[in-house]
Amino acid sequence: MTAEHWTGVYEQKRTTEVSWFQPEPTLSLELLTAADVGTDDSILDVGAGSSVLVDRLLERGFRDVSVLDISPPALQAAQQRLGQDASTVDWIVADLLTWKPERRYKVWHDRAVFHFLTTPDDRARYLDVLRAALQPDGYIIIATFAADGPDRCSGLPVARYAPNQLAEHFPGWQVLRTDREHHRTPGGATQPFTWLLLARNPT
Repeated sequence: MTAEHWTGVYEQKRTTEVSWFQPEPTLSLELLTAADVGTDDSILDVGAGSSVLVDRLLERGFRDVSVLDISPPALQAAQQRLGQDASTVDWIVADLLTWKPERRYKVWHDRAVFHFLTTPDDRARYLDVLRAALQPDGYIIIATFAADGPDRCSGLPVARYAPNQLAEHFPGWQVLRTDREHHRTPGGATQPFTWLLLARNPT
């Protein structure tokens, strides 16, 4: 995953045309509610692109929202859409695997980043960053292509996971909820996703 690749994607397509676009982040919001996350809690949306999750969080009164993506045009599209409200969000342009968090967050939200990590080294780096960024009492909300989902996205190979397979990559965290989503792309295709809500195992 490179900045050049994802910048090219967002320069060639409108944000509503990319395959992962969803007009409403329904499951993301449901899982935040299931975790009893409050409006004062900090939320980090990694690989967010121009997702409308940030819009919905602000509408619901969340005051500590951070959005990270490797592609500046993706974040700029979200900022333009939000207008003045964009100033209340912490926008982070970074490669997630080399990013060094300067603070910790209550919620780590990842819709469709982890499945692009097809090597053990990349997955290990992801976990290192996650551990550095997440509060000890924090939650992980993560979505990947399901085991019967596509094997490529945006021209790149992806890994696919059943719930138990995905959970195995997060030792030390307890699965609180699993969901299966059938995402309909703007082009009319259906993509099955696996979702997990995880919390640290009690010690």
